[in-house]
Amino acid sequence: MGATAEPAVERESEGGGRGTEEEGREEKLGGEELKDVERGEVGFRKGVDGSYQHPTEYNASMLRGLHPTNPLRIVINGGTRVTTPSPVHASIPRSTPTPSYPSVPRSTPTPQSITTLNSRKYTNKFSLFLFLLHLVIAVGLVGFLVFKGIQGLIESSEDIKKWEKTVLKYYVPQVEAASFLSITLAFAWQKAVREWPKLMVPFILWSTFVTSLSAGALLLCFQTPPTDGVGVCFIAFAICNGLYACWVSQRTKFCCIMFLKSLEPLSKFPDINRPIYAMLGAGFLWMSLWNLAVIGALNFKFTPLIIILLALSLAWVTEVMRNIANITVSRVIALYYLRGMQSSTQFCFQRALTYNLGSACLGSLFVPTIEALRIVARGLNLLQGEDEFMFSCANCCLGLMDFIFKFGNGWAFVQIAAYGKGFVKASQDTWELFERQEMVRIVDSDITSSICFLTGVCSGSICVIVAAAWTVKVHGGFTATISLHAFCVGYLMTRIAMALPYACVSCYYVCYAENPQNRLFDETIRDRQKMIESRQEVVVPTPRVPARFRRA
Repeated sequence: MGATAEPAVERESEGGGRGTEEEGREEKLGGEELKDVERGEVGFRKGVDGSYQHPTEYNASMLRGLHPTNPLRIVINGGTRVTTPSPVHASIPRSTPTPSYPSVPRSTPTPQSITTLNSRKYTNKFSLFLFLLHLVIAVGLVGFLVFKGIQGLIESSEDIKKWEKTVLKYYVPQVEAASFLSITLAFAWQKAVREWPKLMVPFILWSTFVTSLSAGALLLCFQTPPTDGVGVCFIAFAICNGLYACWVSQRTKFCCIMFLKSLEPLSKFPDINRPIYAMLGAGFLWMSLWNLAVIGALNFKFTPLIIILLALSLAWVTEVMRNIANITVSRVIALYYLRGMQSSTQFCFQRALTYNLGSACLGSLFVPTIEALRIVARGLNLLQGEDEFMFSCANCCLGLMDFIFKFGNGWAFVQIAAYGKGFVKASQDTWELFERQEMVRIVDSDITSSICFLTGVCSGSICVIVAAAWTVKVHGGFTATISLHAFCVGYLMTRIAMALPYACVSCYYVCYAENPQNRLFDETIRDRQKMIESRQEVVVPTPRVPARFRRA
């Protein structure tokens, strides 16, 4: 009944294996050629009763089951046939034939997209060279200063010995305690933002106001010129922070929604925090050596200059650590959005430490400068007086901002992580994506970076309160210096931990701009765009150069 296919003749090969060969594959039934079943070349076949069978019905009637000993053999009407994989997918066995229809093209991933996601090029090699050279010099200088500090404690005069022992006894413990406290606060802030984003955004805005104001008031209570100067700075920042919290109150709701949406994929990556652990551990060790190096710097005449250079080096190194964590998390989340991949966090961390390290170094210099200029530009934009000098300064600053935002912005780390681009190229491409999708006003009004910044300030202020209250009881002369040092430690450590939620929000914006039709995105950004266009939502974008000043 129906066509019969001859079973494949099995032969014993000379090497002890078994070979197969197929014969009689072109038998005809009633003048009608029998097509190959596995290749989907079967048309409508005429049955015994004169009716025509659909290809699927024909295949179902032909395929009785799998061969009992070899799963690659298919039993067809009592005979066996060996499936012949295509040359492209020869290594992938197919257990069941899949009927295919003519003229239906198959979509295969292009080689360009695969190689782009796995770029092996080192980005921004010059900035990488500068950072490594600086790191070698910094390590050598810190090691030398630690040696001089130990030598001073053993071989120097009694005055130097007494001074270094005083610093070691009344300075280092408070700073080390501030380091431990800052790590604890860093993970507490990150955990709280991941668990309760709707609550934490307004809480961070106003808790920073309270803590910085409290730190300033505490330092003013000590009634010494150094502490008064530092306290006035904290109080001035608290006032500005309070005004900013009132100014962005209408944008906190959307920021909470973005945190909530962008943090959803983290449940699929349980080891996503390992790069944060590594960077915080490395930062703690480096800061501990840095503290000992400060003691060694007391043996030289230019102690303030050496400490300033060490502070600048510490700021750059910790900022690079933060961006390494940022790039690692960005690659994991970006590949999930763009390709649906659950990539290895360890592999992404290795890429951030090697191929993308140059971009992290360059971005660590540019992004803080950009954020500072952004604040200055918005402040100058509020000055609407008749002063020609102030208006000229605002014009110059806004022109610089307009230029910088095209060649350097914090959103670039997503494309650096995903495609291995340089910092400037990634910044340009990312901003073009935002302009193409009409998202410039949305990302300009985003306050995610401000929330992460204020989280660091809040941790630093708490460290100041603890360290200052401790120091004033044991050695009041170190209070102002230790307060500044403790603030820097708390701020830098917290910023490293907050790189995780910042990277998630950045990936959501950038990946949406690249493919808005992705099924992983909902209508959040589209609804926001519609509300802005219909003027139901008010946004305050980053000030740009007014049109009347763009004329040559």
